[in-house]
Amino acid sequence: MAKDGNGELNSSLKQSERRRPRILLVEDDASVRRSTQLLLQGKGFDVRAHAAADPILLTGDFSDVACLVVDYRLGEHDGMAVLQVMREHGWHGPAILVTAFSTAELRRCAQLAGFSEFLEKPMEEWALVRAVARLTGLNPDQPG
Repeated sequence: MAKDGNGELNSSLKQSERRRPRILLVEDDASVRRSTQLLLQGKGFDVRAHAAADPILLTGDFSDVACLVVDYRLGEHDGMAVLQVMREHGWHGPAILVTAFSTAELRRCAQLAGFSEFLEKPMEEWALVRAVARLTGLNPDQPG
């Protein structure tokens, strides 16, 4: 098989991108969404960030999502509803619920809903990175 001069480079870039776990981030606060996206991308994750749940829920294709990171309060929907819809569409990956409105009852409900982690805002960057890395199997200290 003949390869052009960029074939090997393009091939290794595609393989590298496939190995990077895709994180679905749903956060309605623009500054928190952007800083979280940049943090996770800087640690080697492929992050798809959305401001609201609606566009995500309409697609129904979550096959490439390795982990969900979702805010609890999202306007018309909440983070638990997002996870429920994803589960109904056959997605069984790990999920992290993030909230500034933590209560023991909410933590219990999140666990019952199937969230793997529950993080309180403001959250320490290392806590989020460690949780996502553990749930996806990526070592964020190794170059991607």
